Amino acid sequence: MVESYLTVADAVEAEVEARRSRFLARLEPVSSEADARAVVEAARTAHWDARHHCSAFVLGPDAMTERSSDDGEPAGTAGSPMLEVLRGRGLTDVVCVVTRWFGGTLLGTGGLIRAYGDAVRAACDAAVVVERRLLLRVSLDVDHADAGRVEAALRSRGVQVAGTDYGARATLRLDVSPDERERLREVVAELTGGAGVLVDGPSHWSYRG
Repeated sequence: MVESYLTVADAVEAEVEARRSRFLARLEPVSSEADARAVVEAARTAHWDARHHCSAFVLGPDAMTERSSDDGEPAGTAGSPMLEVLRGRGLTDVVCVVTRWFGGTLLGTGGLIRAYGDAVRAACDAAVVVERRLLLRVSLDVDHADAGRVEAALRSRGVQVAGTDYGARATLRLDVSPDERERLREVVAELTGGAGVLVDGPSHWSYRG
């Protein structure tokens, strides 16, 4: 099971030029194929005067969904090299669209491959890369009188405390990576004299830190 992956924090743009042709790359985080295609269409609308809007995207924690488009460029000269850069950077849940304004000089197959790849690399260099981790939400019931002490002790040991709910007892909501679940159980047992019981909830993706 994939427990972490890399993506970008926000949308960024970068531009390169090759023999007077301009290549504007927009790299953006997305969570679905529909979102990715919407980014491409937005670029097409915003830059209606450009000849090509080539694209590539990678989706899913396992990066198993990949799509690319040459949008009228010779086959294999735009979408594929763009996708290769995203793969090489280890990014997923991202889309990149490169808008090209033709400069009047044909670049040839090799020139196009280099230009589209360079545009995506420039956008990746400009982006803030972040890690997302799979976390398990677990809850721990303690007496009200013990809640502050237990919470402080858990935080001091690096445990993420998402919050505390107060009812008949205090319920601490904790986030832990799956491979740290057993260590957390041992810590809780130590802090509660063996009385504390962790109850597993749903897992979710969160940015590291």
